[in-house]
Amino acid sequence: METKRVIVDGVTEDPAFDEAVALLKAGEVVAFPTETVYGLGGIATNDAAVTAIYAAKGRPSDNPLIVHIGAFDQLERYVDNISEKAKKCMDAFWPGPLTVICHVKPGALSEKVTAGLDTVGIRMPNHPVALRLLRQLDEPVAAPSANTSGKPSPTEGVHVEEDLTGRIPLILDGGATGIGVESTVIDLTLNPPTILRPGGITKEMFEAVIGPVNEPTHIEQKAGAPKAPGMKYTHYAPDAPVLLIDNDEVAVKEALAALHADGKKVALLAPDHFGKLEADWFFTFGDGTHEQMAAHLYDALRACNATDADVVLATVTDKNDMGSAIMNRLEKSAGGHWYEG
Repeated sequence: METKRVIVDGVTEDPAFDEAVALLKAGEVVAFPTETVYGLGGIATNDAAVTAIYAAKGRPSDNPLIVHIGAFDQLERYVDNISEKAKKCMDAFWPGPLTVICHVKPGALSEKVTAGLDTVGIRMPNHPVALRLLRQLDEPVAAPSANTSGKPSPTEGVHVEEDLTGRIPLILDGGATGIGVESTVIDLTLNPPTILRPGGITKEMFEAVIGPVNEPTHIEQKAGAPKAPGMKYTHYAPDAPVLLIDNDEVAVKEALAALHADGKKVALLAPDHFGKLEADWFFTFGDGTHEQMAAHLYDALRACNATDADVVLATVTDKNDMGSAIMNRLEKSAGGHWYEG
């Protein structure tokens, strides 16, 4: 299959959107940008399209998919019994990096989207390309991240091209994404509401709108069937093993020396000021703020695959606000492994 990547902005008239809509209606899949990462979309009512998503990604079929819509009036077509807290969250954070777990309307979506559950994650992305595509299509689009399953998520169109060339027909390239990590997933069928995947909408932001919210760690969430992407399997990992380490220059310098003494070649992922250390490769987390770390995280993890590093050493951050989302991704990319000396 030939894969075409077309640069679009979501504002200028472009025949690429007509092509994308035609492909989707024919049961094909299309990659497109959101404000978080690039998604790989197929119409969520079409079993064949959803199967094509799983096939292109090499994704386990018991991992549910998030459904994207372009307008509020589409919501009641697919979900039932929307709670007042869910409505408040949607009003506050949509369009935006928020996925809400709701009760799915029986028969409204492919069972392959929900992985047999009676709930579905649904969101309205805040990106001009995504919104234009969704509104022109006027159908629900199931869209996980547009990467090979388990690998770092794509934040640029070229990342999608690297992973999925020959597997999908079209990539709508809207440039680099803004936030850089996937949407927050909150289950509002539970009491108290529970964050299943942290992201750009934080616990503190929710609590300002709806009151107390539970945020268990991903380790605590492992039991049972996953209700959202990213809960069950190792994710976001480059080819070389990742080890986490405290954000401490002395500790990192000592780790690099020990790993080099053991004959290991090391890629270091850390804030800018760590670049002076003697890693074999250095990929920046920007200035080390949460916003910069989130924006650089997946690009840095992906960059490791262009090296022949034996190990990736990644510095960590606190779990306040957006740090919870960053640490969720780092811990999963490392499979929970830390450098131990």
